[in-house]
Parts: sequence; structure tokens; C-alpha cells
Amino acid sequence: MNFLFIIINNIFQLIQMLIMIRVVLSWIPHDPYNQYIHLLYKITDTILNPIRDFLPLPITSFDFSPIIAFFLIDFLRKIILNIF
Repeated sequence: MNFLFIIINNIFQLIQMLIMIRVVLSWIPHDPYNQYIHLLYKITDTILNPIRDFLPLPITSFDFSPIIAFFLIDFLRKIILNIF
């Protein structure tokens, strides 16, 4: 039971870390055709795109979807881990 708890917690932390890496990459120049960056974008887009579809059109150039994703992932993590 404890082993499953640790695995689930680590998966949620990994997802949050990948989103944070993507946010940092948006601030620095990088090669979008790099295979690792492309993989990172594919993984995080599955989480961020539904949030972006739900949000109204951006008034500024600031993307709020990673912030909302962090809150939602943390909320889901707490709910799932409380079940175990």
C-alpha cells in the first residue's frame, strides 16, 4: 500500500516538473525541433490544451494554463492519495 502511494505521488510530481520545465523553456530560446523538447511539448500539451480551450481568449500574452494545471494536479493528487 505504501509503495503504491509513493508511485502515485511521484507520477504527479513528475507531471508538475514537466510543466515547470516547459514554462522555463518558454522564457529562453530553444530548438523546438529537438526530439526531447518535442516529446515534452506532446506530454504537456495533453494537459494544457484542454485548460486553454476552457479559458477565454487571452487579453494579454500571458498563459495562465500552467498555473491552473498546477492547482488541478495538486488537487487531484490530494484526492487520490487520501483514498489510499
